[in-house]
Amino acid sequence: MLGGVSRARASVVASRRDFPAPYQVLKMGQIWKRTDVEAWIREHRPDLADR
Repeated sequence: MLGGVSRARASVVASRRDFPAPYQVLKMGQIWKRTDVEAWIREHRPDLADR
């Protein structure tokens, strides 16, 4: 688990249309900017923003 989120759940969330585009795509996977993900959480899941 990554930060209390399973790899499967993270994949589901990252595939949402409103989730930020990855900063970079590598052979090993996609990479997002932390600030983009945190902003998305504040907007779409404010109940989780303080975790």
